[in-house]
Amino acid sequence: MTALGYGALLIGVLLLGLLAGYRLAVNQGRSERTRANGPTVAELLQRLVHTSNNGIVVLNSFGDVVVHNPRADELGFVRDNRPDPRARKASEQALNTGRPVPVDLSPLNRDAPHGRSPAAVLGDVRPLGDGFTVVDAADESEAVRLEETRRDFVANVSHELKTPVGALALLAETVLDAADDPEEVRRFSNKILHESTRLGTLVSELIALSRLQGADPLPELSTVDVDEIVEESLGRCAVAAESAGIRITTDEPSGLQLDGDRTLLVTALSNLIDNAISYSPDASPVSISRKLRGEWVEIAVTDRGIGIDPADQERVFERFYRVDRARSRATGGTGLGLAIVKHVAANHGGEVTLWSRPGTGSTFTLRVPRHPTGESARNTEDASPAETREAEPDSGEVVAAREGTRAVETGGVR
Repeated sequence: MTALGYGALLIGVLLLGLLAGYRLAVNQGRSERTRANGPTVAELLQRLVHTSNNGIVVLNSFGDVVVHNPRADELGFVRDNRPDPRARKASEQALNTGRPVPVDLSPLNRDAPHGRSPAAVLGDVRPLGDGFTVVDAADESEAVRLEETRRDFVANVSHELKTPVGALALLAETVLDAADDPEEVRRFSNKILHESTRLGTLVSELIALSRLQGADPLPELSTVDVDEIVEESLGRCAVAAESAGIRITTDEPSGLQLDGDRTLLVTALSNLIDNAISYSPDASPVSISRKLRGEWVEIAVTDRGIGIDPADQERVFERFYRVDRARSRATGGTGLGLAIVKHVAANHGGEVTLWSRPGTGSTFTLRVPRHPTGESARNTEDASPAETREAEPDSGEVVAAREGTRAVETGGVR
């Protein structure tokens, strides 16, 4: 080969080298730009696992933790990088069968020093192949609590309905047996009327409670005058108060307004007044006061009744809960009145608060946001709704002490 041929070959090799280097540099630049523009698929998968609301754990064929997310630690089925024995056993079953295995990983000892743990952790174990399994579990505490509440509600309703229905059947048989005695017929007929009225009230309140419970905030609100709510509620309870010799006193008209459903608010306040009448001694006073405190309209109902023990104050708003069951039976109470008050307040964006002292009396306060333009109403921010001075023994009004006032957050009647 001549010198010219060698020169041409050398130039060709140099050109090929330059072209290969250029392409390598371009590809490397593209790779760097791609890496700089976003995470890799592996990084995205890692983020997905670590931000999942479920606890996720990958176990190997020996039952050891390969990888897990922080949620698994929070739910308590991974401790010190070791899986719950129930998860490991379910993993073995999944490997042997090749099918998902459900597993209950709820805490066995809730008093263990690991902080607050969920009440129910349920999940399943799925095989991933090559001896690996994944445990995927979620906190089902709320669903379990709702199911327990539903079962308790059905049991309570069945019991409460069974009592008046059974009484009606027995009374009807008695009337038939005493058909020749007009006086006995009249006496037992009055009892039948009483039980049927109680049954009708129970059914009506169950329907009302079912409509209120879990409902969205009221979509259409109208401007309601607080004084009219008080007057209508007093009218509903006038007969019961007169029969018991209860004197109901009210403060001066307030001119306060709020946005809400008039019918529901009257029902709630009537329940509070009826509750005060039912649990007050005959001829004792009951008082109603209206106040504006900040952005809240507060209507307080105070009685000098039997009062509520502190241990029971957290439960008085539960359905069918009664502090004095014998007294409630005698007055025909259904055990749903305060539960209805609680849900009416919640649906209006408010709450109901309670102050009570055994042997002294109780103050229930319905708090609802005021009407935005209600500036002209009298403002009594200097006094709290359920706070008052403690009454003298012969005073006609029971007032709650400031330090005794607190909101009851649980959702029954005394």
